Amino acid sequence: MTVYLDHAATTPLRPEALSAMLPYLTEHYGNPSGVHGVARRARLAVDEARETVAECLGCVPGEVVFTSGGTEAANLAIRGALAHAPGAVVCSAVEHDAVRRTCTAVGATTVGVDDSGSIDLEALASALHGDVAMVSVMLANNEVGTVQPLAAVAAAVRARAPRALVHTDAVAAVGWLDVADLASAADLVSVSAHKFGGPKGSGALIVRGAARVAAVTHGGAQERGRRPGTHDVAGIVGMAAALRTATDRRAHEVERVTGLRDRLADGLRAAVPDIVETGVRTLGAVSDRGGKTAGSCHVLLPGVEQEEVLLLLDDAGICASGGAACASGALEASHVLLAMGVSGPEARSALRLSLGWTTTDADVDVVLAELPKVVEQLRA
Repeated sequence: MTVYLDHAATTPLRPEALSAMLPYLTEHYGNPSGVHGVARRARLAVDEARETVAECLGCVPGEVVFTSGGTEAANLAIRGALAHAPGAVVCSAVEHDAVRRTCTAVGATTVGVDDSGSIDLEALASALHGDVAMVSVMLANNEVGTVQPLAAVAAAVRARAPRALVHTDAVAAVGWLDVADLASAADLVSVSAHKFGGPKGSGALIVRGAARVAAVTHGGAQERGRRPGTHDVAGIVGMAAALRTATDRRAHEVERVTGLRDRLADGLRAAVPDIVETGVRTLGAVSDRGGKTAGSCHVLLPGVEQEEVLLLLDDAGICASGGAACASGALEASHVLLAMGVSGPEARSALRLSLGWTTTDADVDVVLAELPKVVEQLRA
């Protein structure tokens, strides 16, 4: 039996996505930029997928730009917006590397967070001024699950840097949060299909209202000149189908997975001495996980190294991670945890158990039985 608790890295492909994709991997193989019937059939599929994505994410179809995933979408948002209207950039200290490294490359100012991973709104306000052209703050953190106060971020930007665009990386939010509502104040919203049951290699950037982005690669005029390249029709169709399913089932899945996550986190805290749960606000013996996404169970295991824990869990058939999948194999401590005030040695003991649409009670039972034994063995 394999227990897969690494949904934050990638999710299993939803059957609805696979069914939608198959015809476009076989008989409907046309290039949607063509004019003949086979091409027009592919074009219709892209147009219908665009309408679905727009409906689920709270925008109009013309504001959807299809990309190869969240990394390209974030780069297009930041670099594309700056190419159109240059200026200073501000981002939070806990952004995914797709945003963090892009912002660093353009000389961004970084704003700190508190010990739960939530952005310091006073520090943000101090960093804003009239020359700021871009502010990027993620909607939900990919490592610890913290949900950012995006409405308050946008309000501060509008008041202090009115010409600035607000970008939010919503990759880790789709499936758990109402992105159409919570990201409604953002001008630019990036998402990635494989984080909500769609295929890898497909994503989208929402370019809302008067916001403008210039293409950051050269080629054809696809996506209204904002993202050149032949459309991956099957990937786009699969993303739309997965997003539709995730959106329709969100309320049920959030309730179900929250129960599983709480049972897992509470069970580990009871069974593993000195364990520290991150991204939560604790009042006495009570942990408030209301500020996290439902699928996030992130803990620190003082006295052990995450690589050793992960290897032993893998031997037990449990798939987990130490942090962001993009940093897999890296020996340095997570920049997210360091920004939250976690020490380097503690950060290197981090374990991310991320639940999702396939997670079951039996999965939780296995982890609760195996992880305490792994930690005890390593500490001994």
